[in-house]
Amino acid sequence: MNHYETVFILNPVLSEDQIKETVKKYEDILVSNGAKMISKEDWGLKKLAYAIQHKKSGFYHLFEYQVPGEAINTLEVEFRRDERVMRYLTVRLDKHAIAWAEKRRNRNKQKA
Repeated sequence: MNHYETVFILNPVLSEDQIKETVKKYEDILVSNGAKMISKEDWGLKKLAYAIQHKKSGFYHLFEYQVPGEAINTLEVEFRRDERVMRYLTVRLDKHAIAWAEKRRNRNKQKA
C-alpha cells in the first residue's frame, strides 16, 4: 500500500452540512477501497490565488491515507464528476514527505 495525500477545494457557496456530507462521501470512497485514513484536516475557507469557476475562495480539505494505487483512479473520477469540487490534487508521498507530514500533524496537535 502506498502513502498518499489529497487536497481538494470545495465550492464556497456550500452550506456547512453540504461540506460535511461531501467530505464524508470521499472518505467513504477511500475506506471502501481499502484505505487506512491517517489524518483529515479542514483548512477552512481560503482566498484563492486566482479565480476558479468565477469564485475567489474555496473550502480546503486534506486527507492523508494509505491505499493500493488502483483506488486513486476511482477517487479522482468521483472528484471530476462532482460539481461541488473545484480542484483536487493527489500526491504519492515518499519517506521524506511522510516524515514532514508527521511533523506537521504533531505541530498542529500542539497548537490545538
